[in-house]
Amino acid sequence: MGLVSTLRGVLVAANQSADRSGTGRESKGGYWCHDCGERILDLDVEGEGPPSCPSCGDEMVLERSPGSTGCAC
Repeated sequence: MGLVSTLRGVLVAANQSADRSGTGRESKGGYWCHDCGERILDLDVEGEGPPSCPSCGDEMVLERSPGSTGCAC
């Protein structure tokens, strides 16, 4: 029974939202700079619109997570 409880706990934790900000908001993806490879989680961006890349200053692109499929392609 301990193994089943452990597996259930892992599965529940894996399916919980990616709320790292403590604000109760769920992440919808991350902003990417394809030239520099920089990534910023959408919850870490303040203000409206896409942020500028901290390395090169170009506008970053929002790459949305696909949901529950587990694939980020």
